[in-house]
Amino acid sequence: MAPQDISGQPYRAGDTVERINVDPVNAPAQRPLYEKRRKIFPRKASGQFRKIKWIILAATLGVYYLLPWVRWDRGLNAPDQAILVDFPTQRFYFFFIEIWPQEIYFVTGLLILAALILFMVTSIAGRVWCGYTCPQTVWTDLFIWVERLIEGDRNARIRLNDAPWTAAKIRKRVTKHAAWLAIAVCTGGAWVFYFADAPTLAVQLLQFDAPLVSYVFIGVLTFTTYMLAGHAREQVCTYMCPWPRIQGAMLDQHSLLVTYRSWRGEPRGAHKKGESWEGRGDCIDCNSCVAVCPMGIDIRDGEQLECINCALCIDACDDIMDKVGRPRGLIAYDTVAGLETRTAGAASRPKLVRPRTILYAALISVVSVIMLAALLSRSDTDLTVLRDRNPLFVQLSNGDIRNGYTLKILNKQREPRAYELSVHGLAGATLTIIGLDERSVTVDSDRLRSMRVHVTAPGEGATVSDFDLVVTEKPTGAVFRHATTFRRAR
Repeated sequence: MAPQDISGQPYRAGDTVERINVDPVNAPAQRPLYEKRRKIFPRKASGQFRKIKWIILAATLGVYYLLPWVRWDRGLNAPDQAILVDFPTQRFYFFFIEIWPQEIYFVTGLLILAALILFMVTSIAGRVWCGYTCPQTVWTDLFIWVERLIEGDRNARIRLNDAPWTAAKIRKRVTKHAAWLAIAVCTGGAWVFYFADAPTLAVQLLQFDAPLVSYVFIGVLTFTTYMLAGHAREQVCTYMCPWPRIQGAMLDQHSLLVTYRSWRGEPRGAHKKGESWEGRGDCIDCNSCVAVCPMGIDIRDGEQLECINCALCIDACDDIMDKVGRPRGLIAYDTVAGLETRTAGAASRPKLVRPRTILYAALISVVSVIMLAALLSRSDTDLTVLRDRNPLFVQLSNGDIRNGYTLKILNKQREPRAYELSVHGLAGATLTIIGLDERSVTVDSDRLRSMRVHVTAPGEGATVSDFDLVVTEKPTGAVFRHATTFRRAR
């Protein structure tokens, strides 16, 4: 393609081209592709929501750090740790519940149930999970508390950040990061205790005699906790976590959100003691709500992706309203529908029961009932039958037909059990266990025994016959059946 001028016309022979020289010094600076991170120094907040957050923080961290040390007696030859993911025995223990690998559907059901509960809570009260119980929020709150304890509140931390490096600044920074690392190490250490006997593993870790994988996981979790809670902080919630984008599908105009009531606060502006409040809003533009926000946003700008509904801005604003003698609730949990009706001068109450919350509640109930029924009906013995594919059958010299099967019996009890094998529903059939002269087998406690069996039946009959392989536990007489087929022809 021929060169063109700025009007799009091709150059012709004899045309002169003017060279444009750009001064690199005075040329406009190119805008960066990404905005540089602006450090956030949240100010200390106090009030009812901050108290609730402290209580939840203490409860969740207490459960996380202390739960591996809770004991639960399961009898002889069984671990006594209340919650344990036991990889060597391929077992998951949760108090009185014991889940085997083939029962992974229980874990799937718990995850589905947790997701549905989160959906319903979000549809009712927005991102309260993010603001109160999310691990990122909990550990970030803890790290900020340590930072404030060592370096001071918001203004002191800002001054320290901008100050030149001195011995005092180095001492404070080293102390802070050492405390962060100590918390992070405890976080990783508590996690590995869920996968082994906690007292035994604690001694092994202190003696540097624990399995290498334990140290690896402690190191990984130490690094991630230190980086995410100490450095990334609000960026995790804004950029890394997908939930802020997903939760929009669960919200509607009746979902409770932390909201600035502009119908009451505008027009905003500074206010001096003794001045009239006529013709103006209650917001005095003090920016206290911005100063306490761990996400660094201004709630007065409306609903925002970054807002985690932690409600610290409510505490800050209520404190200011008390000082200036105005009613609390300028920033509060409210709904979009409530804002619209109050702007129009009408009152509104939150509507918690609505189609989507009813749907979530119904799904939660259905999943809960299914899981409870499956848990109550589970057996201490599992039976698996695999029919031979090659050959499908063997014709014996007397005309009888023989089919082969692989039979697996799983004994989930704490002591050995004897079982007797038989056939039901196949006329004239006999069963033999390869390698045994009798039809009885013993399965050790917590063990899976696999065996090959032959079922022989008369050659005359249907091409494909349905029957049951029956396992009877002795001496209780408990019967376990597995349906399969018997083939006489291709």
